[in-house]
Amino acid sequence: MSSLASVSTQAWDDAQWALLALQVDPVRLGGVWLRAGHGPVRDRWLEQLQSVSCVVQKIPHNTDDDRLLGGIDLTASLQMGSLVSQPGMLSQLNGGIAILPMAERFPKYLLTMLLQIQEQGEWHERSTSQLKQARFGLLALDESDDDTSLAPALTDRLAMWLDLRAVAYNNALAVEPLNAQELQEVRHRLQGMVPSQDHIRSICQAAEALGVAGLRAPSWALYVASLHAALNHKLALDDEDLQAAVRLVLLARATQIPSVEQAPDQSSDASSGPQHDPQPESPPEPPSPPEGSETQANDPAPAPQPDAPADDQVLEAVLANLPQGLLDQLAAQCAKPKSAQASSGQSGQARADRLRGRPLSPRPGQPHAGARLHVLATLRAAVPKQRLRQTSVTGPRIALRSEDFHVHRFEQRRASCLIFALDASGSAAYQRLAEAKGAVEILLEQSYARRDSVCVMAFRGSVAQTLLPPTRSLVRAKKALAGLPGGGGTPMALALQNAAHIAMNLQRQGTTPTLVVLSDGRANVTLAGLGGRSQAQAEAQQWAKQWRSMGLTSLWIDTSAQPDTQAQNLAQNMGATYFPMPLVQAKRMAEVVKSLAK
Repeated sequence: MSSLASVSTQAWDDAQWALLALQVDPVRLGGVWLRAGHGPVRDRWLEQLQSVSCVVQKIPHNTDDDRLLGGIDLTASLQMGSLVSQPGMLSQLNGGIAILPMAERFPKYLLTMLLQIQEQGEWHERSTSQLKQARFGLLALDESDDDTSLAPALTDRLAMWLDLRAVAYNNALAVEPLNAQELQEVRHRLQGMVPSQDHIRSICQAAEALGVAGLRAPSWALYVASLHAALNHKLALDDEDLQAAVRLVLLARATQIPSVEQAPDQSSDASSGPQHDPQPESPPEPPSPPEGSETQANDPAPAPQPDAPADDQVLEAVLANLPQGLLDQLAAQCAKPKSAQASSGQSGQARADRLRGRPLSPRPGQPHAGARLHVLATLRAAVPKQRLRQTSVTGPRIALRSEDFHVHRFEQRRASCLIFALDASGSAAYQRLAEAKGAVEILLEQSYARRDSVCVMAFRGSVAQTLLPPTRSLVRAKKALAGLPGGGGTPMALALQNAAHIAMNLQRQGTTPTLVVLSDGRANVTLAGLGGRSQAQAEAQQWAKQWRSMGLTSLWIDTSAQPDTQAQNLAQNMGATYFPMPLVQAKRMAEVVKSLAK
């Protein structure tokens, strides 16, 4: 079987097992992160999910608070002349699964509300202010290509991460759900499943080796291991269950490649020459029984204790049994820089607007200064108070007050601009500049839909020259970058100063700037254009801290042969994401910048 086929089979087997796990207890698992695009494979898995789960409810992006938490049925209230409430979507979801379509674009305010209710298990209904209770799991459908596209608060609360992007349709076989008796037996075995201290230690060491931070993921892994054992008709955990838990829970969260140390070769040690090892000590004699006690020769020997899993045994077994394709995906995932904040393209800084943009839930307010009245929200706020406001039968059917007014709210994403600061000094400048040109062209080709613009600045000698002003024109970029010069000193402080001035101008225009520095960080030219490494480094550090005080996102690509401490210190003072890239490549640079902009 080829590597691609092995990846496809393993991914679908894990997805099928996840369906049975969700049938047993979707609430305790928290949910599933499913990475898959629109297609027959994902549709088949979702169809099977509806067959194994009691309640499945899809929550659209435009769901308002009344529809989610319960509110007033405005049409029925106007017809009946009295308050009529409607149940919310969550009240019908007790013990079920809430599906979040396009979870990578899910509104933050709605996601925060869902996570809070999922943790507490209760909320106050908006229409009656009664306390409602419901427990549910979440299914996040991620259609993006980035492995870190979902909000960390959401991924931290989902036990299992599944990836169906490499699954072929002919491998997507159906799974037989558990009947009522089997489901009861599995839940009974699960209640009596208690992980030992050795199992807990093994899971925690695997999480540490993979670079998984926090305690929530190891807790998920222990519960998934117990669930795996219960579904396989076991009464206690073994290494197979722990390996499945590491693969389903910890491996997808890995931030580093574990280094598994190999045991020394004893045969080579023996062939190197005779060695005189000391004689092993004889085992101590067992203590004699106390006086008055009788020993019986026919007493049964004590039952042998099961061998505890070795420290790296579980992790070694998981890595050994994984197909090469999954290992390559893990290596690529761990190599990606983790951005602290999004600031580019569709994820540019958000700003409130009263007239245009993505609609948000209405809020109380007065319709003035351009704000528009939200009629339905105003009527919903006024209906519960009609009995107190009606003074006569001949009065208005609905009595409105200024306190009932609700206004529309919108949110717009600002356009973003990538500022490239290219180090054009030194003998390797020509190679760096050539690859940077290719990266700029690749990013401009992808920037039209995201409304990104690109600005290119090169610094060498005693000047920092803006070669390409902020533009989205690919033709203009190619002409400006055609004759880019190279060679000379490194005026790092001047480059950071000019980048800060360009960023401030872009902010005044309503654009979110992001700085990408391509340099080894070895400044040797001061702001005055004079030589002096110590003074040049001090001025560069000062302007790096100035950039950090602006609160903007930045990326430092270190082009030195080995990771340089000067570049790392500058990146740290800037608050930038540091990424070493000794061999600059246009496509790789474009992927790094694109992952920063997510």
